[in-house]
Amino acid sequence: MPVYNEAPTVEEILRRVVASGLADEIIIVDDGSTDGTRELLQRILPSYPNARLILHDRNRGKGAAIRTGIQHVTSELVLIQDADLEYDPQEIPQLLRPIQEGKADVVYGSRFLGGPRRPTMFWHMVANQLLTLMTNVLYNSILSDMETGYKLFRREVIQAIPLRANRFDFEPEITAKLLKRRVRIFEVPISFNPREYSEGKKIGLRDAFAAVWALLRYRIAD
Repeated sequence: MPVYNEAPTVEEILRRVVASGLADEIIIVDDGSTDGTRELLQRILPSYPNARLILHDRNRGKGAAIRTGIQHVTSELVLIQDADLEYDPQEIPQLLRPIQEGKADVVYGSRFLGGPRRPTMFWHMVANQLLTLMTNVLYNSILSDMETGYKLFRREVIQAIPLRANRFDFEPEITAKLLKRRVRIFEVPISFNPREYSEGKKIGLRDAFAAVWALLRYRIAD
């Protein structure tokens, strides 16, 4: 769980993850929060024996926080869970099913396969779909949602892939490298409750350009 300045939501998302009954371990990486998030986590985590807190000394970006978390995972499966309540832990069983049935090694929760969602952020949706189209053209795939933040991996798969992203370019980087390695990816529909920039959303236009560069770069190099 990468976390940066999520004091209003982090305790609730932690409660929801635990309530799912599916988290053997919860690794929270606080990426240099300055709004009281890390102090809140340090106060409440003794009540969650399966949770560990790792602190970055400064803000390095979501990708860097994910990479730190991946290095410390010991469970068989790894789920990336944002701390902003956009993705619902009640849907974790839907992501697990393709792996349990032997169909996949990685599962993407797609926001564009018919699941319920809050109708907002039109241009953000357009950018996501254009980046997904670019991914499909470059890597000969038929993904519906490359940029989804809800991704589930077999641990040996994610830990074997060299990752360099520090910011939101984690999504195109990991997708490009999975597709180049022909890892079995399965998509399942999920609900989506996006927050707006006034509510604390952090991804921006420059991250879209970084995603384009990542897709082009990793088509040629690894």
